[in-house]
Amino acid sequence: MKFQRQAKILELIDRFEIETQEELTDHLRALGYNTTQATVSRDIKELRLIKSLSAETGKYKYTAAAGGAADSFTTRLRNIFRECVTEINAAQNMVVIKTLPGLGQAAAMAIDAMRASDVVGTLGGDDTVFAVMRDNESAARFCQQAQDILK
Repeated sequence: MKFQRQAKILELIDRFEIETQEELTDHLRALGYNTTQATVSRDIKELRLIKSLSAETGKYKYTAAAGGAADSFTTRLRNIFRECVTEINAAQNMVVIKTLPGLGQAAAMAIDAMRASDVVGTLGGDDTVFAVMRDNESAARFCQQAQDILK
């Protein structure tokens, strides 16, 4: 749950100009996360989020520190990916990833957090991830990169 919440926080601050912890807490609650401001405060600290001046509005908003939070979080998700994936197969521009039971969504989140330009989108189930790539070559390249992560 913590990994999902923190991934959602990174997604929210990327999509919205969030100025306060209360605003971030409200966004999470609206998405169904039963969280407190104290939990969000700890997440902000763990993710090493900072406030920076928005060029569009001139207001301060939360953002990931350059090279810090996003990279360490992605590293943690890569470790999850490495631990839960059991099989990877490509069929044209689609990739099917098998995981240990209950870890499909964690693997999909790890793929999303890697922000690979070749990935159009993922869908995570209980023990399977379905990923759509831009083209056949992207799928083959992704499978090779995924195999490298698994080693």
